[in-house]
Amino acid sequence: MKNIVVTGGSGKAGRAVVRELIEHGYNVVNVDLLPPPEPLCHFLKADLNDMGQAIDALRRAAGTVERRRPFELAGAVVHLAGIPAPGLAPDVTTFQNNLMTTYNVFSAATLLGLERVVWASSETLFGLPFTRECPAFVPITEQHPVLPENGYALAKGLAEEMARQMHRWNPGTSFLGLRISNIIDPLEYGMFAQWQADPGVRKWNLWSYVDSRDVAQACRLGLEASITGAQHCIIAAADTVMARPSQELMAECFPQVQLTRAIDEFESLQSSETAYRLCGYLPRHSWRERQ
Repeated sequence: MKNIVVTGGSGKAGRAVVRELIEHGYNVVNVDLLPPPEPLCHFLKADLNDMGQAIDALRRAAGTVERRRPFELAGAVVHLAGIPAPGLAPDVTTFQNNLMTTYNVFSAATLLGLERVVWASSETLFGLPFTRECPAFVPITEQHPVLPENGYALAKGLAEEMARQMHRWNPGTSFLGLRISNIIDPLEYGMFAQWQADPGVRKWNLWSYVDSRDVAQACRLGLEASITGAQHCIIAAADTVMARPSQELMAECFPQVQLTRAIDEFESLQSSETAYRLCGYLPRHSWRERQ
């Protein structure tokens, strides 16, 4: 599985994933509507709302275009393309775009017999922002109720069901959905200082985040792991965005929410334990390294 297509490879997470895969010896094609700021691999412009373009994109193995050799099948796809967060476009536009592009990529992967689809699900499935309902318990795990609050999150939930059904149709293609927390590039760590005075500013996702380099690590490990079926797991940093202890934050902002176990001082309130079990993911990066 050395030939990998990364959809959305020009975005924040996509650039980190492309770099991670290349550094680990993979051949990569970046499929996106916009070219990347830094040309790390072959770029293919494609609109994944079109099934034909999705199929053609996944047929291209990294490196074949430059060498003018016949197209080869990619072994797997990392699907990150789509509108990356709620509120960036009208809700219906986000829902339609993200669900349709994911359907086309999943369909193309199963039709072409790709071995693995690693794709970006979302923490928003747990009910983010936590304004209408409080979290059911913390640390949040994959057993937390799915409570989508907008079209973005609803599309992610439907895509998880889509992965289960498409694997049933074609058991040769396995799926791993990464319920990724708020992605932060290392250069953005400076903005954490403005959140420290008021824990309410970031309580919407339980003060969670994940470094883009750890997202890249999770995608690579997801490609390499011995996974069957259609799985999903949380991908978060090991800590929160706050300098205050996690239990103190919960006591102030969510005093009614049950803690299911003891929490370490700055421990993330979204657990990545399932990701470790499935593919060996351990977050390596923290904003505290910059302090």
